[in-house]
Amino acid sequence: MSKPYALVVDDHPLVAGGIAAFLGTHCGYQHVYVATSRQECDDLIEQKGPPQLLVLDFWLADGTALQLIRKLPQENPNIRLLVISGDENNNVQHKAREMGAHGFFHKHDSPQIFNQAVTALQNGQLWFPDTSEPSSLSSSTFNYQEFGLTQRQAEVLTMMLRGFSNKRIAMTLAVSEQTIKEHITGILSKLGVSNRVEAITLLQGRRFTV
Repeated sequence: MSKPYALVVDDHPLVAGGIAAFLGTHCGYQHVYVATSRQECDDLIEQKGPPQLLVLDFWLADGTALQLIRKLPQENPNIRLLVISGDENNNVQHKAREMGAHGFFHKHDSPQIFNQAVTALQNGQLWFPDTSEPSSLSSSTFNYQEFGLTQRQAEVLTMMLRGFSNKRIAMTLAVSEQTIKEHITGILSKLGVSNRVEAITLLQGRRFTV
């Protein structure tokens, strides 16, 4: 049987390494591992079994972590899941909680707050410091590559967010509706959502640079 461990999933290796080191020196974990993608996370869990604590960045290079947030607590009820993010909008926290996370930590907060959040989860408690109502995600412009999207997928997503039907998107881009459906399937997978309504809710107010 694998020894108890903590797992940090963040696509920035330096950040992930810093969190892992903190968990080892301040939170009592003798074994801490790092993954930089959803696939690496899945591979580590398959190899070592479920961690006691999973610290998971909401935004990963290959899309959002919503799929992991949704499935891991269901498949492994003993995992304590702490979602982290540098996103200023509180909808990220509310979405993480809705999907089954046990806590949320904002990357701008202090190490002391992080320690308190980890301790709360270790004691079987929840940690969601922001109790305000959810709002749409940041209205800032950002690059489609942040989500692991291709340029064409970003064009399709931009029109989805504007309420275009598949037929209208296909006509605009001069491609078949089937091609648009295939693009949308890929987009939903990378965003970690199951349908276009969830995608629109998640990204409301955001605009891609394409």
